[in-house]
Amino acid sequence: MKRNEEIRSAVCELIGYPFQNEALLMQALTHSSYTNEHRDRADYERLEFLGDAVLEMISSALLFAKYPDKQEGELTKLRAALVCEPALAFCAQKLGLKSFIFLGKGEEESGGREKDSILSDVVEALIGAMYLDAEKDLAPAQAFIETYIFAEEQLDKAAKDVLSFDSKSKLQEQAAARGLSVRYELQGESGPAHEKAFQSAVFVGDECLGIGEGRSKKASEQAAATQALEKL
Repeated sequence: MKRNEEIRSAVCELIGYPFQNEALLMQALTHSSYTNEHRDRADYERLEFLGDAVLEMISSALLFAKYPDKQEGELTKLRAALVCEPALAFCAQKLGLKSFIFLGKGEEESGGREKDSILSDVVEALIGAMYLDAEKDLAPAQAFIETYIFAEEQLDKAAKDVLSFDSKSKLQEQAAARGLSVRYELQGESGPAHEKAFQSAVFVGDECLGIGEGRSKKASEQAAATQALEKL
């Protein structure tokens, strides 16, 4: 494991924020499994709790300003798609944060650096740590969120995810109106752990009406539902 100062310098460069409090940054990168083995450092869970709240507030304000014509329901769905676990984990992967997370031996051996749950938690913890390091100034956290979580490709994907989610709901409604059931079956998965692609099929009644692919099982089901709607 790299020395703390090397980690601080590398992570600060990655996220575009110069942490003054090194201990705060180290805490944001520390999983509870590491703390269980090294009692001299707190884990990121409290910072994650704070960062989650900061992320929700800032993302809400950004969406409110960016989409003046969208109603509350649409904004809520977009926010959920932008700050969900897979989206935040994707952000962490793009930044290369996984190399700097402190994990216990067991978590390391079980592939903890590739787990969406841990990667997304670290992103939220870093946001919370930025807020505290900047003496409760929201500007650094907002700059990070705008640059990395609200990147254009992330916004585009979130919009597609919302559309797909609506498709899944609409498919259920249309099938029910016809007295038919809807079920999804996972057809397969491919790719490395951090870039997995899932394929799912959707059956309306006994007929397969769509096969979709996505970065998660849910996303692949949503894509399949969109195909099925076109056929109904």
